[in-house]
Amino acid sequence: MSKKNKSHKSALKEQDGITPPEVLSSLSANFIKSKRQQQPSIRELVDGISSGNITALSRAITLVESTNPKHTQKANAVISACLPLANKSVRVGITGVPGVGKSTFIEAFGNYLTSNGKKVAVLAVDPSSSLSRGSILGDKTRMEDLVKDKNAFIRPSPSGDSLGGVARKSRETIILCEAAGFDTIIIETVGVGQSETAVHSMVDFFLLLKLAGAGDELQGIKRGIIEMADAIVINKADGDNLRAAKSAKVEFNRALHLYPEKESGWSPKVSLCSAIKREGILEVWEMIEGYVETTKASGYFERHRNSQNRFWLLQTIEERLKSNFYNSKKIKAQLKTQIELIEAGKTTPFAAAEYLLGL
Repeated sequence: MSKKNKSHKSALKEQDGITPPEVLSSLSANFIKSKRQQQPSIRELVDGISSGNITALSRAITLVESTNPKHTQKANAVISACLPLANKSVRVGITGVPGVGKSTFIEAFGNYLTSNGKKVAVLAVDPSSSLSRGSILGDKTRMEDLVKDKNAFIRPSPSGDSLGGVARKSRETIILCEAAGFDTIIIETVGVGQSETAVHSMVDFFLLLKLAGAGDELQGIKRGIIEMADAIVINKADGDNLRAAKSAKVEFNRALHLYPEKESGWSPKVSLCSAIKREGILEVWEMIEGYVETTKASGYFERHRNSQNRFWLLQTIEERLKSNFYNSKKIKAQLKTQIELIEAGKTTPFAAAEYLLGL
């Protein structure tokens, strides 16, 4: 190879970038850092929420979900200021086993509502990771269309170790969303289990999604959950599954007649739906509107909400007493001793509990 060829350089050469002045970089970094650390005041959060600012709403919900005592005080002040603006929505709980199509249904349902002038907030309670304590399912990634809708707000919350997997502060989050102008609140549960009881105690209308062709044993549906339902919607009623869905509708209608009459005076309905084809969504909303009209006329709607408030008052007191008890230094020290005495056969669990409660 000639000397000329050896000295030949490739045209593919990486050029040096422009290095910004150190002063400018330092100023920018400090500015960004200070903005991140700066916390809005209670007044700023409330004003932002009342004007429909999603950033303010999200920051307030983060405060509500925090376990930091300082954040709790601030969150309580924000909630109190938002209360006069709340309680003007319809709260819908949606449950069903994993795989029934809850997220697809909620997206289709939410898109239908926003296209008709509604503002929809979706509070999706995700199972928590046992390692990070964060949400696993990430409903924002599964509702691609709805998350882009300016009249919709999706907030996945990790369920943590709270009652039945329901996010610990869902009740307060509902108030904040209502204050932000959302007139339809949808709460999606993790699946079928204790969480349904908790969700039922914070919504106006409880909707159970079912699949045709899968027995109750496979779905894990218990009698109590069907008793709580104000409507049963058989999803994926399309294609080859349509005939089975129609048959399931007949069976559920027969079964519902065997259940005692609801205090609300409402007779639960069974409906077919294909969320993926956006069919049957209108009928579901008309059913919910019919329920709200009926229960408001009878006065049950308001009585039911008052009953829920009493329930959550007592529930919060119980949780706070339990938390204070186990976090007491005196209890922590004596609990270990009492457990050792029980294991040694020197006391009973009941005597040990009586002793600890008397400290």
